[in-house]
Parts: sequence; C-alpha cells; structure tokens
Amino acid sequence: MAYGLSKTVGGPILHLAFRPWVEGKEHVPATGAAILASNHLSIMDSVFVPLVLDRDVVYVAKQEYFTGKGPINRLTARFMRGAGQVPVNRGNNRAAQEALDASLEVLRAGGLFGIYPEGTRSPDGRLYRGRTGVAWLALTADVPVVPVAMMNTERALPPGRTVPRPVRVGIRFGEPMTFEEHKGQAGKAKARRAVTDRIVAAIGALSGQEYVPHYAPKREGAPGAPKQNTDSDAGA
Repeated sequence: MAYGLSKTVGGPILHLAFRPWVEGKEHVPATGAAILASNHLSIMDSVFVPLVLDRDVVYVAKQEYFTGKGPINRLTARFMRGAGQVPVNRGNNRAAQEALDASLEVLRAGGLFGIYPEGTRSPDGRLYRGRTGVAWLALTADVPVVPVAMMNTERALPPGRTVPRPVRVGIRFGEPMTFEEHKGQAGKAKARRAVTDRIVAAIGALSGQEYVPHYAPKREGAPGAPKQNTDSDAGA
C-alpha cells in the first residue's frame, strides 16, 4: 500500500519534471523473482526504475540516501521509504553480507530486487568494473538477471547537487540473462567474476558507456564507502 501511495503521490511530479522514456519494459518478468542490475549515475536511479514498472522493486541502499538535505533529497528519501527500500550503513564491516542476505530474502519471496554492480555511483559517467555480489545473488537464488541502463540521470541530478535539472531521462531494459554453466557455483570466485563481467558487459551494451576495468573510486566525502580491494561487496 505504501509503495502504491508513494508512486501515486510522487509519480506525477517526477513524470512531469523528467519525462522518462522506457525501452524493453517487456523484458522485466511479470511475476516471479528476478534481479534488475543497473549502472548507477545518480541518487535518483533507485526512484526512476520503480516509477516506470508495474511491480514493486526493492533496493538495499546506503543510509545517506535516506538522510540527505534539500527538497529533492527529501522527496527521494520519502519515495524510497514508501517503496520499501532497505537502508544499510556501509560503515559497518558486516554491511555487505547483511545487504546480500536481505536481498536474498526478497528474491526467495518471489520479488524484484534492484542492484548496482559497480557498488557506487559513477564519478564521471563511465561504467566501472562490477563487484561480485550480483553474481552471488543470481547463482544462490537461481534467478534471471535483467540488465538495465539509466540514461541522463547524472545530468538530472549529478552527485553533490541538491537541485535537479529539467532533463529528460531514460531507462532501457535488456533481455533476461541466465547462467546455467555456472549453476551451483556461487561459492567459486572465478564463476562469480565471470558472471559479473557478463552482466556489466550487457549493461554497457545498453548504455553505450565507456568501460573502465577497475572499481569506481570512492567519491570524496562519501562516508562508509566500500574498500576498493573488496571483491564481494553487495553492490547496493
């Protein structure tokens, strides 16, 4: 109920301000569990994906998304709370595993779970190497992964800004991906890396972003960002 109310109240404002266009919506399963794996350009990415879909989408999001200042950040926080998003304190050493465990519960209940394989927002609009939490989830829950490309959201609300720009944004969904050759191999680092790289490549094919073969750097001033040499981060 809260999810529907959040979309009903905030949806028209967001549609009017950003006029989102959507491609490939038919690739998102109408029922059953699936992972939506997206590039990450703006705090508002977690708002636009649920906005354009008929199903609920749950994200595990860093705590700062729920405590930001300014009108757009407060609206974003209200929307995310209403949509059932789960805040996680990334300064906690156990936060990554706790995020994955919470994500697994969503998938085992047959829900849609949204994740950002890069683990943080891109600092420069490029697509960075993915963290393997997305592969662990896909292989452990044995669910399909739908690659997602966010377009122009970094122009609508760049990192560090609190006032949005009236820029049209887009969301492009790709065909669901399955990984039969790695089934049952969630515990193997090589399998997780192979699956993660395939997912990120599919996201890049949709977004057209330049790929960077290392992890996105910690955004200056962002508290609790994951260490760059941790390959098992949840990617929330």
